[in-house]
Amino acid sequence: MKKPANRRRSPLFEVRHSPIHGYGVFAARRIRKGTTVIEYLGERVSHAQADARYEDKAPKDNHTFLFTVDAKTVIDAGVDGNEARFINHGCEPNCESTAVNKRIFIEAIRTIQPGEELSYDYQIQRDDDDDDGVDEVYACRCGAKNCRGSMLEAVKESRQPAHRAPRRAAGKGAAVRRRAARRGQAPERSRRRGG
Repeated sequence: MKKPANRRRSPLFEVRHSPIHGYGVFAARRIRKGTTVIEYLGERVSHAQADARYEDKAPKDNHTFLFTVDAKTVIDAGVDGNEARFINHGCEPNCESTAVNKRIFIEAIRTIQPGEELSYDYQIQRDDDDDDGVDEVYACRCGAKNCRGSMLEAVKESRQPAHRAPRRAAGKGAAVRRRAARRGQAPERSRRRGG
């Protein structure tokens, strides 16, 4: 009787230098749309702990391995993190982050070919007190045809008709919502922190 061959699949991706920034994650073989590529791992800490860890970070340093899970939890991939921390931002990404039971996964949103760099939109939150040069600090280098030029979330323009009364500003939950996951996706790393 012939033994079945031990078929071991090649790795899904590899980490190497990226033309976008530092290291990046590249498909080692074809990755089909809908595939969960990797879980974003690291030490789970509170927002206060994450802020304290990186309070001495230079204001112009946009590098971070922190990922907001919800209003209470942040994953610090700088401590016990995995390769997911090297996936770069892209304005026309081939992946997205999803939150499932307070865990963050990176999934392919289209088929990715071997050698292609994986990316997802960081959607870094803007704050009302941002300096004028914040977009320069968080400049995007993805090279996409429709690159918005920043890793920060797109600027929202007011399209409210003049005859309507303005909506009231969000109440005490505004700061919590700024950090919390939106529409089933966890926003990428708060820029107030570093890694």
